[in-house]
Amino acid sequence: MTNSQGISELVINRLPRYHRFLGELLSKGVQRISSRELSEKMGLTASQIRQDLNCFGGFGQQGYGYHIEQLRNEIGNILGLNKSNRAILIGAGNLGRAIASHMNFEGKGFRLIGIFDKKEALKGQIIKGLPIRHIDDLDEFCRENLPVCAILCIPQNDAYEICNALIHLGVKGFWNFSHYDLAVNHPEIAVENVHLGDSLMKLSYKIKND
Repeated sequence: MTNSQGISELVINRLPRYHRFLGELLSKGVQRISSRELSEKMGLTASQIRQDLNCFGGFGQQGYGYHIEQLRNEIGNILGLNKSNRAILIGAGNLGRAIASHMNFEGKGFRLIGIFDKKEALKGQIIKGLPIRHIDDLDEFCRENLPVCAILCIPQNDAYEICNALIHLGVKGFWNFSHYDLAVNHPEIAVENVHLGDSLMKLSYKIKND
């Protein structure tokens, strides 16, 4: 699968790993690295790394390799990490609270501006400086604050109606922890599905077949 720019989804999936790994190298004082050295550390081929980066113009120099800080900044720009996309979180249960409390949104291109839940008892509680609002306030909040992303930490049964409302209110992307498949009804929307159970089952398979 490719995006509208013709970039393979597999390449896009590897970009955050490049960004994270280059950050680890920087923290150790490493300033430059060749594609061969990078491939050995990341478990990829040098050819794969060069092909991935060439999709965006290529950033290495023959005989020099990659300037790590510059390459990391370039990948950050490609990923849009210098943006501050306004995001809201729906569902302030255990998962939603953990994400709101511990995720570094600012370093990932987002800014969390609102948290919502349907439980009246949670209204007014503070998570990382933000009050939990009742879901009934969602429409007015979105019209006033224009979020472009929603983080869904709600049951599948609740997701359909809320997603339709959010799309109508201008939300363009979803970080989806529910099991509702937005892409079926809304193929035009940017969605990143996170299925924790699927990930655990894949780990089970790898252990079984190791």
